Amino acid sequence: MQTQEPAKSLKYRLKLMTTADLDEVLVIEKASFAMPWTRDQFEREIENPISYPYALHVEGENGTSCIGAYVIFWIVYDEAHILDLAVAPGLRRRGIATWLFKRVIDMFHEAYVAGAFLEVRKSNTAAIRLYRNFGFKESYERKRYYGDEDALVMTLVF
Repeated sequence: MQTQEPAKSLKYRLKLMTTADLDEVLVIEKASFAMPWTRDQFEREIENPISYPYALHVEGENGTSCIGAYVIFWIVYDEAHILDLAVAPGLRRRGIATWLFKRVIDMFHEAYVAGAFLEVRKSNTAAIRLYRNFGFKESYERKRYYGDEDALVMTLVF
C-alpha cells in the first residue's frame, strides 16, 4: 500500500498530548463528532498509563503552529484499541489522517502488538475506507454504540 505524504508546505511534529493542547483538540473534536469527548475524558487519557494520546502539531510556511490532528489509543499486553482520531476540518483531504495512521501502525509494530481494534460509526465511510486501506476488517456490529447509531468493530491482526 502506498501512503500519501501530507502537503509539503507544512511541517509536522507528532508528540504526546498534554493538557496545554486541549483547547485546540476540543475544537477539532467538536467539529468532528456528533458526540464529542469532554475535556475531562481527554485529561483522563493523558493521565492513563495504558493510553497513548498524540497530538500532531502543524507548522505553516509563515511560522504559525497549530494542532492539526490527534489520535488516542491503548496498548494492553499485545492488543491495541484505537479510541479517537480526528483531523481539523481545514486540513482534511491532504493525506494527514493516512500519514498519522501509518505512524500509529508503526508504533504498534514497535510495541509488538499482535492485533488492533476500533469502533467506527457505520455512516463514517471516509474513516472506514482509511481503516480498510490499512488492512482492518469488519468483525461485527455494536448496536446503538453511539446512542443514535450502530458501530462497526474493525480488527487488524499483525
